[in-house]
Amino acid sequence: MYRPRSLTNITSARPNALDNQLLIPRTPHSHCGRAEEAYTDFELQQFGEDDDWRDRHQIQSVPLLSSSASNNFPAEQTTRYRSRGGHYNFNGTGRDKEGEERGKMLMSTLFYNSLLAMGCLCAGFLLFLIYMSYYRPEKLHSYLGIVTENTTISPANLTTSHHNISTGPTDPHLLISYANYTSFPLKPVEYLIECAKLNKGYMSHGDYWQPHKMGVMDTLHPYRVGNEEVCASTITYMLDGKVGLLADLALLAQVAALARERNRTFFVDDTYWNRGKWLDHFMDVRSTQPGPEPGCKAPPPEGLTCGLSSVGETLGKLALGHSQTHHSHTYSNAYEDPYAHQLNRLKPMFKFSEESFYNTIRLNVENTRLVQNARSELQVFSQFDSYIALHLRRGDREPAFYRGDHVPAEKFVEAATTAWSRLSQGKSLEQLTLFVATDSALALREIIDLTSASYTVFSLFQSSNEELRALASPGDYVQKKFDLFHVEERIRATRGMIVDFALLSGMWAKEDNLTPQAVVCTFSSNVCKLAAVGLGWDASFGEVDAMGVIDKDGRRWIEIDQNDSIIPVWFPFELF
Repeated sequence: MYRPRSLTNITSARPNALDNQLLIPRTPHSHCGRAEEAYTDFELQQFGEDDDWRDRHQIQSVPLLSSSASNNFPAEQTTRYRSRGGHYNFNGTGRDKEGEERGKMLMSTLFYNSLLAMGCLCAGFLLFLIYMSYYRPEKLHSYLGIVTENTTISPANLTTSHHNISTGPTDPHLLISYANYTSFPLKPVEYLIECAKLNKGYMSHGDYWQPHKMGVMDTLHPYRVGNEEVCASTITYMLDGKVGLLADLALLAQVAALARERNRTFFVDDTYWNRGKWLDHFMDVRSTQPGPEPGCKAPPPEGLTCGLSSVGETLGKLALGHSQTHHSHTYSNAYEDPYAHQLNRLKPMFKFSEESFYNTIRLNVENTRLVQNARSELQVFSQFDSYIALHLRRGDREPAFYRGDHVPAEKFVEAATTAWSRLSQGKSLEQLTLFVATDSALALREIIDLTSASYTVFSLFQSSNEELRALASPGDYVQKKFDLFHVEERIRATRGMIVDFALLSGMWAKEDNLTPQAVVCTFSSNVCKLAAVGLGWDASFGEVDAMGVIDKDGRRWIEIDQNDSIIPVWFPFELF
């Protein structure tokens, strides 16, 4: 039977998958570098930054199947890793890009780790320096070869020979010219102008006595030639009368200490002082502080300059505002104790003032007699071996913290009775004697009204000695109006202030004299600042701890305006 033939030319819309499937032979190793592994993790991370897909090494350049006899067939000795692609080999003939990247990463890691190690070493070294500077500063100074600036200069280390003293600067840019002036000494405001010229422009932050890098400015000293009787090096404090008496004495005490430290002869210029002459109230400083050249003559006034680094004659303080030039933060940085805290930092300057008042600023015969008369009368009033001193400053001085024109008298009486109970144990308040130093008769009346029924009150206003009573303040002290008084009245008022201050602070007292048990005052007055110097460090502040905190149980200097709200609680002078 005839069998039909199978259909061979039949068209179907359904393709045969097996007929159209492309077979990719699997070879032992593909010539494409991404046959198995594609991209590594690191290369995927860097994909956006580097167009690896454009790399010519990723493009297949030879057939997948080739004869073993062809030149494209890999040599048998070539060792390849199937899992790493064809570009990874150990014979050094291929480009190991991944190895290069890993090498770069390793070098980068080593570099940054080395920087970190160096930073740790530097931090450790700085920590060591901080420890040494805090606990062993003298060792650190010796290691670094630093000589501290606060070391007192002995006369052996300084020469005062006139053969080593220049007659003036050779550089004209360093010359201070007084050609426009005809009378000397210059007025305080004129010296202030010259001082401003020396300190204009950028202010260097060197040491207090460090000369300027460009040289030391000075005036001419032609009088030195062949004249060895003139002092070789001096410091002069110029009194101008633009501030109160105790404000001047506070600054003068610091300048006298600088003259001692720098081994210079100290002078006081009173040409323009509105309180008479220095010798009207005090002894000549040439006898109380003779300096390195006793008996030498003072230089002529045209030789005075403003700069502290001058090799010749220097002015210590000139006029209102000038103390900020010589006694500002640079002075504090140089003479505070840098390793102490708060109040303890000021102890060196406290000692400066104390030594100057006990050795340099000495009362003349007349004022010594007046002070002794006042102390004798107070001792009769007191009936005991001590008293509490009050200083009430009215006039042009207002309290810094207390709201009002002045601290009320009740605050003074309250502080005085509290101090008496604390310091005079075993004595009743009826035994309390108050000495009142004030520029206001009204303030004294307020104290008397509060205490006359219970306590004994004494002041110059109440003295039975007519001579002492005449020294009482003629009115509330206003600095700008002081020049309106006649010169004799100004001298008398100055003597009255000296007597008040002596009894208030115990300054210039003899061994058998009556001294105050405590002082109550306000910090806005310079009398209050120097009253602490008269009492002494230990008596004023008690046992100050290592952090500079005042001893409230042992203190005898009682300030009732700031009331310890500002640290340090005391400062040696006021800047003008």
